[in-house]
Amino acid sequence: MNTVTAHIDVSRPLGRKIVRHLHKHTRTVRIENSLPQDFIDGNYYELDELIAYANERLIAHYGEEMRRLIESER
Repeated sequence: MNTVTAHIDVSRPLGRKIVRHLHKHTRTVRIENSLPQDFIDGNYYELDELIAYANERLIAHYGEEMRRLIESER
């Protein structure tokens, strides 16, 4: 069996279309998802840190906490 290894950028529509086409017509495509380089290098964050960062960004953009905006809509 001959094999070919290709790296296809699936962040764009054309890349996703190519992968779908290969999978549909050959049924032998093996897709491997690699880890982001930041994760490999050990630059990852806890969920609480990400939520705090997101809240800070939203406060900076909207001028107040999103929770208060959501609660005022109810």
